[in-house]
Amino acid sequence: MNVFTPEIECADRETLEAIQTERLKATVKRAYENVPFYKKQFDDAGINPYGITSIHDITKLPYTNKQDLRDNYPFGMFAVPKSEIIRIHASSGTTGKQTVVGYTQRDIDIWAESTARAIAAAGGTKEDIIHISYGYGLFTGGLGLHYGAEKLGAVALPVSSGNTNRQVQLLQDFGSDIICCTPSYAMFIGETMKDMGISPESLSLRAGIFGAEPWTDGMRIEIEKLLGIKAYDIYGLSEITGPGVSYDCSCQKHLHVNEDYFYPEVVDIDTGEPVEDGVYGELVFTCIGKEALPLIRYRTHDISALYHGKCECGRTTVRMAKPRGRSDDMLIIRGVNVFPSQVEYTLTQLGFGTNYLIIVDRKNNLDCMEVKVEINENTVSDTVRDIERAEKVLENALQSMLNVHAKVSLVEPKTLPRSEGKAKRVIDNRKL
Repeated sequence: MNVFTPEIECADRETLEAIQTERLKATVKRAYENVPFYKKQFDDAGINPYGITSIHDITKLPYTNKQDLRDNYPFGMFAVPKSEIIRIHASSGTTGKQTVVGYTQRDIDIWAESTARAIAAAGGTKEDIIHISYGYGLFTGGLGLHYGAEKLGAVALPVSSGNTNRQVQLLQDFGSDIICCTPSYAMFIGETMKDMGISPESLSLRAGIFGAEPWTDGMRIEIEKLLGIKAYDIYGLSEITGPGVSYDCSCQKHLHVNEDYFYPEVVDIDTGEPVEDGVYGELVFTCIGKEALPLIRYRTHDISALYHGKCECGRTTVRMAKPRGRSDDMLIIRGVNVFPSQVEYTLTQLGFGTNYLIIVDRKNNLDCMEVKVEINENTVSDTVRDIERAEKVLENALQSMLNVHAKVSLVEPKTLPRSEGKAKRVIDNRKL
């Protein structure tokens, strides 16, 4: 087992809770004394920030939402003066103002350590070359894995995204050992290699670390086949730190949370009350290690569950289930809740690829949904009869999974748009 910080990742629960308690007390104090938003929020709720004495007191604290960050745009949520900020990132959101994240040097060090743990859990060592194809810039992906690779002592290869033929050439020429990018871009790289006649066995790649968008186990299998690697998940969000909040180990039975820095809860979406282990709800994080942006009980909108207990890999940190979707990405079709991940799961279970597009519209005052799926040469021929039969099979399977009808249209391979970053899976044309 390759563990970067065994004294934390394999610590007993008593040790972890002692660390969490001290950090929570310091975080609440810092937020109350330095962030006007939190001072008002605590005072209005009658909360004594100095009365927090245990990590279990966290449920006494109010929630923070993304809108709170937007309302205090750009720097109103920072708990340190600008003279202590050494870097700023911002979310890649498409609606409203971006959420702005500031980092002190210690915050950067925490982030680097968190991603170093993730790379080590994927088998990375200081002997490796880490090919980083996440975007560099305000998006947190590229620099997050970059600093983690350097923290581990490995070679960081800052390729960024785009120019896919060149990506493949560098994978060949440099002998990269681990690749980091979005899962949809990993698929694109694999397809490009196939078109170029390059066998995955000719590369030195043995693992990939993929995140920044939801992806299913079916997509994991496809990526592993295309690139000839073991695919590991990494989770994060820019408001908390970026990638490295949690990560896959070799067992791939849920993601280990860096809970000494990011304390997780799962709460009922409607009531906000905490739920038990194994019960799905909304994932909530408190940044108990960060200085610049000490978010308290931040509601992520990601749907997940927590699992305590020692993992087969030897780590003892709490694990979170791979998010099965986002409450704010959920589509409501004729009163039925639909997640894009359910569509992807159905497609991969039936042997179809993960290149698909969901189009939602409203006709005659009724919601309608169409799923466009690229033809997979392994599952359907190009005859009209076979295509129509496959479309019907998929429609029936989606009806069973979603409890709502979706029209399926099989389209020619490589006709749906590819992404070098986060894939766009849904077009909602309704005027809601």
